[in-house]
Amino acid sequence: MTTVRLPLFALNSVLFPGLVLPLNIFEERYRAMMRELLKTPEDEPRRFAVVAIRDGHEVARSAPGLPDPTALPELGPAAGFGPDPLKAFHKVGCVADAATIRERSDGTFEVLATGTTRVRLRSVDASGPFLTAELEPLEEEPGDEAGALAEGVLRSFRQYQKRLAGARERSLATGAELPEEPGVVSYLVAAAMMLDTPTKQRLLQAPDTASRLRDELKLLRSETAIIRTLPSLPSSDLTSGPTSLN
Repeated sequence: MTTVRLPLFALNSVLFPGLVLPLNIFEERYRAMMRELLKTPEDEPRRFAVVAIRDGHEVARSAPGLPDPTALPELGPAAGFGPDPLKAFHKVGCVADAATIRERSDGTFEVLATGTTRVRLRSVDASGPFLTAELEPLEEEPGDEAGALAEGVLRSFRQYQKRLAGARERSLATGAELPEEPGVVSYLVAAAMMLDTPTKQRLLQAPDTASRLRDELKLLRSETAIIRTLPSLPSSDLTSGPTSLN
């Protein structure tokens, strides 16, 4: 089994391969991570792993908290994740490649990264200024009938977009170019749908592309029916512009 060790960034959301991740870095542990990544030559990838939080807090408590106002702030790379950070995270995440890391005058960072490949979390090290993890790269297998499933998912996704546009009383952007490659379709739709984190995590860690697409087809049909029944269902601005991986 081949593994890699990378800095670990924990979020209350799921990153998928091919999707862009903008970050506003202000906690010291992640500032330290970015300072370390900036030591990597510009012609080499500046990579870190993103995992979704299962049980914990994305931002560590920096002041006395509720309900106990005397509770001390949490410090250190594992702050907010309990005594065993490995148990606080979902086990499948995504490697992010930071295209832009810009340090502001106040020491915070503006980062723009893109998801690349899935990884399985094997261990977490909290001994340094930021978390690092041993990660096993995960192959993306196509599975059976991925091409046909992708076509069905794209048709259902367009209906889903139309229903969202109607629920938001806005026009659906036209001319949006959607991909055809099954793996890309599966990740794009997973990222674009209005789903909770556990459901998105389930899609990320699907055993193959076809399985992910089958799951998405069921979810799209279900969510579209719900929006049709409840036109006031809140949604994001997904339909305000073309869906893009870039």
